Amino acid sequence: MCRFLVYKGKNEILLSKLILEPQHSILTQSYDSRLRRDTRRPHNGDGFGIGYYTQPQLGPEPCIFTSTIPAWNCINLERLATKTVSPLIFAHVRATTEGSLSDSNCHPFRHGSLMWMHNGNIGGWKYVKRRLATSVADRWFLGVQGSTDSEWAFALFLDSLEKAGHDPNSDPGELGFGHAALRKAILQTIKTINALIADIPDETRESEKIDTRSLLNFAVTDGHSVVCTRYISSTTDEAASLYFSSGTNWKQEGTNGDYKMERRDKGADVVLVASEPLTFERDNWVTVPTNSTLTIHKQTVMIHPILDEFYNDSPSYSRSSGFAVSKGLVSNVPGAAQPLIPGRSTASTPSTETASDT
Repeated sequence: MCRFLVYKGKNEILLSKLILEPQHSILTQSYDSRLRRDTRRPHNGDGFGIGYYTQPQLGPEPCIFTSTIPAWNCINLERLATKTVSPLIFAHVRATTEGSLSDSNCHPFRHGSLMWMHNGNIGGWKYVKRRLATSVADRWFLGVQGSTDSEWAFALFLDSLEKAGHDPNSDPGELGFGHAALRKAILQTIKTINALIADIPDETRESEKIDTRSLLNFAVTDGHSVVCTRYISSTTDEAASLYFSSGTNWKQEGTNGDYKMERRDKGADVVLVASEPLTFERDNWVTVPTNSTLTIHKQTVMIHPILDEFYNDSPSYSRSSGFAVSKGLVSNVPGAAQPLIPGRSTASTPSTETASDT
């Protein structure tokens, strides 16, 4: 399937230092899938997209650049990335599961100041799509331009945010909608998707042999806070891979794409979230626990469990990676660090949420 990358920093960074230059940059991941176990579809070459925020005087909306050209073959991506800086960046390379090859189906998606990406799939999608579409307000229904389950999930997120009392069409101001509001809406989005799938009749599931498991690695931002999920609607299967790295400086060492997350203190001036690590440094990357949210607020990283029927809090509980592997969504990453314990923050600033706030 797809791969995505999130950068949030105190300072702006040149896009090329994330997208082009690192050893295993997201550009490299579009054609070199050595960390991908599914060898049947080894490339993420069905288009790409980058989204980034510019100077406040230009407005709160992010700039989006998408193309159906494979990322490794787009000269304009190199031209743009070597001359553009931003403190908050989304990048995505696509391998199609739902929807045709078109610009309107390339991530990230945008509405107002909000930006959205997805890696995974909605289970039983063709049996869910009509009911999901009719469940959202007209303006979110009419705003969908493409045909992917990912964009419809974004429409559902916008609807959930509005129903929680936050108008996605409004200017959220200097503080954005707030990380708690984004997190609440994304959890409601997952809950609604699960409910729609649960309503598929048993006889239809059996006769059509429908796989109802959803892989929902979402990323959303309002230009201030970022919320990501690593989630699967299963009690026995592993979710698609997701990692993060934080430190004081994303530093290049040498000239061969060797980058390293430098840590001078306990702060997190730089936070990266990625489907696959951009480097092979063991101590640079931490696995996001399955069925958890990762929130970045004021450069503090917070991990919280998604407490529903698919969550298991036992530290000895083991899940099978077979389903995610079959989708090309689990990485055999050399030396990946151990997962965090959900509910703990990773920077010196105390967490303002608790694990029970789901």
